[in-house]
Amino acid sequence: MSAFLDTYRVLTRILREGAHLKAALAELPAGEHGRTVKLVYTVLEHHGYLELCLKTAQKSPKPAVRLILEIGLSAMLFADMPRPVAVNEAVALTKELGKTGAAGFVNAFLRNFDERAVVLPDGEERLAVLSNFPLYAVRQIVARYGARAEGILLARSHGVSVRFVRGMENYLALPHEDTPFENVKLFANFTRDAGFFAGDYTFQSVGSVAVCSVVEPCGRLLDACAAPGGKSVLLAETCGEVFATEIYPHRMALIESYQRRMHAQNIVIRTADSTLFEPNFADAFDGVLCDVPCSGLGTVCENPDLPLRKEEGTMSELCALQRAILQNCSRYVRSGGHLYYSTCTLLEEENDGAVGAFLEKNSGFRAVPAHSPLPHERTRYGLQFLPDNAYGAGFYVAKLKRS
Repeated sequence: MSAFLDTYRVLTRILREGAHLKAALAELPAGEHGRTVKLVYTVLEHHGYLELCLKTAQKSPKPAVRLILEIGLSAMLFADMPRPVAVNEAVALTKELGKTGAAGFVNAFLRNFDERAVVLPDGEERLAVLSNFPLYAVRQIVARYGARAEGILLARSHGVSVRFVRGMENYLALPHEDTPFENVKLFANFTRDAGFFAGDYTFQSVGSVAVCSVVEPCGRLLDACAAPGGKSVLLAETCGEVFATEIYPHRMALIESYQRRMHAQNIVIRTADSTLFEPNFADAFDGVLCDVPCSGLGTVCENPDLPLRKEEGTMSELCALQRAILQNCSRYVRSGGHLYYSTCTLLEEENDGAVGAFLEKNSGFRAVPAHSPLPHERTRYGLQFLPDNAYGAGFYVAKLKRS
């Protein structure tokens, strides 16, 4: 099966049926799919620009043909595929899908496409097209960071982030980049092998490790909203006992699988809705980590399908959920203990905005300095990690202490 056909099927699941990127890729039949994965990511990363490219066509193609053209354009503009090869594969795909009548149009458009005819908008709209960020997010980031915003928005991932438990020396011959965390490396390419299943290493983002670096070692820690379990497992190395909670059984299963693979013995997994009070948890933990559901706009590098589902109109509901989780879970912190709030987003309303609103209502807590070796910006209440100097990662964490 050709990479173009596999790419078409995956993108149809994402763009037409609303599937998530990683779930759609997981549906591919067993085999070597490196080229397909690269093409899928490329189309999604440049989706806004590709839409502008299609506006140069003499007629507006139907959805299936639009997608074929986006794949062909991506291959020749961004994936270093020679134009004749990309054209031939796109035409073959058109015929394979039973759309022979459109083959001539596909052939002519791709052969004659001239990138100089593409008209980019100005200002913030241009950044939205080039960065794959929603326009409302671009406007907020530009308002906050000014001239630096373009570098933040156009930052790219530095590679596959691998956190080693043991045996790291066996992989250092591969091209890699060091991070401030001695056992976390970024690889241009990294193929999972037996060491993964043995728990010798795991795939964990630099931002996730940075959030964990802020959490003080303690006796008993609650990790609310814990799936897939990476933070729980890492924090189990420095805390006596970690309670990992999730609301949905299938997400609990992710934590259980992660725990088994990494041989973490001191994690207790529970079903819990973090917005609802659990009496048995009252004043029961030295530390509580609220890694809340968020817009995820700090992870666009790794999840280029994410902007497809992030509309400004849903933000108020999401922010209300974040604040409800923080408020409820604060009741589980012992006197003198710490409450941590983290997201993987760049938007102030989800970060300092949530923490500030909480502190206004809860005089028993105060923000205290957080520290991390990963480059960051210090905000009013916490640390903001930005993609342009944190290896493509955008995360936030605040550390609060109960008096």
